[in-house]
Amino acid sequence: MNGKPRNTFGAKCAYGAADIYGGGAFVIISTFFTVFLTKALGMPPALAGTIPLIGKVWDAVTDPIMGNIADRTRSRFGPKRFYILIGSVISAITFILMWVAFPGSGMAGKYIFYAGMYMLFSTGFTIVMVPYNGLLPDMVEDYQVRGSFSSVRMIFSTFGAILAGLIPTLLIKDNTNAGQYLTVALIFGVIFLITILITFAGTWEKEKPVIRISFKESFTQSFTVYKSRAFRLFIAIFLCGQGAADFVTGLAVYYVDDVLNAYGGGRFTYLMGVILLSQFIGTILFAPIMAKTSKKFPVLVGFPVRIAATIALLFFSHEGVNFFIILALSFIIGLGMSASSVTIYAILADMADVDELITGINRPATCSAMATFVRKIATGLSSAIIGVLLTMVGYSEVLASEGARQAASTQSGIAYIYVFAPVVLMVLTLVFAKLFPMNKKEFDIVKKDIARRKGEEDSAATPEEIAVIEKVTGFSYDKLWDKNNALRWSNK
Repeated sequence: MNGKPRNTFGAKCAYGAADIYGGGAFVIISTFFTVFLTKALGMPPALAGTIPLIGKVWDAVTDPIMGNIADRTRSRFGPKRFYILIGSVISAITFILMWVAFPGSGMAGKYIFYAGMYMLFSTGFTIVMVPYNGLLPDMVEDYQVRGSFSSVRMIFSTFGAILAGLIPTLLIKDNTNAGQYLTVALIFGVIFLITILITFAGTWEKEKPVIRISFKESFTQSFTVYKSRAFRLFIAIFLCGQGAADFVTGLAVYYVDDVLNAYGGGRFTYLMGVILLSQFIGTILFAPIMAKTSKKFPVLVGFPVRIAATIALLFFSHEGVNFFIILALSFIIGLGMSASSVTIYAILADMADVDELITGINRPATCSAMATFVRKIATGLSSAIIGVLLTMVGYSEVLASEGARQAASTQSGIAYIYVFAPVVLMVLTLVFAKLFPMNKKEFDIVKKDIARRKGEEDSAATPEEIAVIEKVTGFSYDKLWDKNNALRWSNK
């Protein structure tokens, strides 16, 4: 054991610190990267929106590799903590490089440059977040204690989002000035470096055998984690829930600037502050509720309220609206957004146990890699879709770079996208959350059966337990605990 397990507030804070990077980096990217490319550099929105998607295609290669590297590494620090240490410097540098102004004038060269920079950033993010997302199962065994660690992590993640949402709005006074974006990147590069190092210094890992598989097998092993029924439904919740949040942050500048004509006077800062502050409050409120109910309960309660508030925005999406109404509705939306994050990261820590019951292999970093991959896919898809939808409603990058107003039809189109894209994704999230098959009772049954198969539990599985296990895993009971399940696509 690398370090002694401890259930203290300080340990939870040390564990959560790195998610200032995990929660903050994508808020900045979702909110400002497309804006940086379109308003500051004059890139067409449909073109700019494809850059994050290219990064996600690259992630299809790097995330599985990183998960398997972490599970196959031995280090005196613990393999995951070792890569968190290495990745701290890489992540800070690659984040800054994304916002360096391209020296040439050609659009093709500009596009290639920023696509390459985004791929470098995405690799740095993978090096940190894949091991980090897989760290908790190797730190803590208990279901409730894991939940408390995840809750504190979400507080730090939300705090990172607050910093990432507010500091740029204070510093980027002119969203056509490329130099102001780089100043923000330099500040956050330092913040991300320090917080990731705090997590490295304050966490621990249990020792376990290193997984030995070939490089070719590592890709198959990565994607076979999706054979778990619980993991597939978790991924659906993750993809839709976080995608709904990405549409809010990705369109916020366009909504405030082009629809409400209210970017100046600090009102965009107020909007982001209200959304992020309400997320922070929601994270604190939902944590004890989740501990007394279930890990999916925050979504089941928070999303219906958020849907109602989002639809209500449609009636106030015009220039000259009382901005207090927008802020009030945005506060409710932020509360709902926190429900998604609290639920998702609490559930993620349990997915490695379900996978272990299926394969007989403990591979939390691999499960983390594929969840991280999906998270980045959600961000990439939302950016690409936003770019396409903006083009469809007639958004002009020429008018944007000149600081001029978009056409009235374009303004209405942006408002419709800002409202209905998140609503559709939230409805899907609610459906998948209702279908998700695991609460504490089911988790305890899974852990008990793992103990049986390791020879640590003498009891025989009851018919009720078998039914639960088959529902959670999607496998027949007699097909579980088989390493071949990690190397073949079929469940049969």
